[in-house]
Amino acid sequence: MAAVTSVSITAIAQSSDRKFHALLPSNFDAVRFRGMVSYDACSFRASSSTRMVVHCMSTTTDVPPVSETKLNFLKAYKRPIPSIYNTVLQELIVQQHLMRYKKSYRYDPVFALGFVTVYDQLMDGYPSDEDRDAIFKAYIEALKEDPAQYRADAVKLEEWARAQSSSTLVDFGSREGEIEGYMKDIAERAGSSGSFSYSRFFAVGLFRLLELANATEPTVLEKLCGALNVNKKSVDRDLDVYRNLLSKLVQAKELLKEYVDREKKKIEERTAESQKANEAVKKFSGEYQSADR
Repeated sequence: MAAVTSVSITAIAQSSDRKFHALLPSNFDAVRFRGMVSYDACSFRASSSTRMVVHCMSTTTDVPPVSETKLNFLKAYKRPIPSIYNTVLQELIVQQHLMRYKKSYRYDPVFALGFVTVYDQLMDGYPSDEDRDAIFKAYIEALKEDPAQYRADAVKLEEWARAQSSSTLVDFGSREGEIEGYMKDIAERAGSSGSFSYSRFFAVGLFRLLELANATEPTVLEKLCGALNVNKKSVDRDLDVYRNLLSKLVQAKELLKEYVDREKKKIEERTAESQKANEAVKKFSGEYQSADR
């Protein structure tokens, strides 16, 4: 799609917008994530692992409105975004703002992996890799968080998961390590009252870990949820919504590709007709000049 430089991507997206909306789930639950808080106060405690865990939460009631977060995003990224992507991004940022400023919000790497996974799936096929990265940066910074941390933590978890098996993925509590420490901390907070806020980004993060570890057995997810003290029914429900979203996005992007191909063919046909017309004019002019002599 990026190679079709003569076709306006904004015009394409606008003309495909209705079809795209028709393909999305009616309630579009995949972007209605729960969970998140600003870092005005921090507490330190030792987790069950050997590392120190820093917990940050908001103590202020001065929460910015959604409009401010959206405005921050628009200020940071001023170029137009094709509506097939922008529609979902705008819904995502509204919902993530609500998570971000909940008092129970805690940033964690599994959540970050989940968001990065959703974002990369959504923006797959975007016309420009540079713009895709710039949008990601503007989006996270609009929420007053660190995009580099999101990416770095996602990479760490992906590398760790690739080295795991079905058994070692679940058995993190008996081992030491940076990622194992993160997982133990999540399990401790999820097992206590009010210090862990589950979200669908978190569920997608778990799914990505299983995927990278090639842990395809249905029982592995159940064991992992049990080890993390997370409700498996909620995870199952949210993963179904996520899979449905991916299916709808694939269909929408296929429609967009078909539109691009049609427009490209039309442009090629118009170009060929124009060249034939120019050749006919030149031939006629040459014959006229010869006859005049």
